[in-house]
Amino acid sequence: MSVTYPIKNRKLLELFKDYYVSTKPNPRNYTMIVMGLNTAFRIGDLLQLQWDDVYDEKKREFRRHICITEQKTGKERIVAVNQNEQQALEQYYKIRRPSAQTDYLFQSQKSKGAPLSRFQAYRIIKEAAKNTGLEGHIGCHSLRKTFGYHAWKQGTQPAMLMNLYNHSSYQVTQRYLGIEQDERDHVYLHIEL
Repeated sequence: MSVTYPIKNRKLLELFKDYYVSTKPNPRNYTMIVMGLNTAFRIGDLLQLQWDDVYDEKKREFRRHICITEQKTGKERIVAVNQNEQQALEQYYKIRRPSAQTDYLFQSQKSKGAPLSRFQAYRIIKEAAKNTGLEGHIGCHSLRKTFGYHAWKQGTQPAMLMNLYNHSSYQVTQRYLGIEQDERDHVYLHIEL
């Protein structure tokens, strides 16, 4: 398995995110990418989301938080739903109303009642990356890493990033997000002797 990278360039990130809106409209794929970028869930956890996780049928409104138990760690994670996620979910819900609250949010078109496979999610992400000029190793995990990279660039404290990712040290988080090299480059490019 190859190492994936975060999408660091904001303009390319916007093109990537909007690929399934403007170039090849597909609300499911767009919502999956938006949710992946904004929750930092691992792809396995993201694909297991059901409508009940994001929509309260009794109140007829979208939830403000998503609560999951991570498959890998067994730990509970509670993630606030931001405005981008809210808008994507609302548009998606209008088009694809679930028949049951236990329907998977990102349902497979081929396997009735099943979520998208990890491989299909990878193909969706790779297609958007390829067609928007993103080079390098972009895959499912890039969504999770992109969240952390941009959180770091916006000033999120290293301790918070470590906590979000359940990493044991800041060095692990730096490597994970690809920020070690960015920091080294910054030093070399700004020291002009």
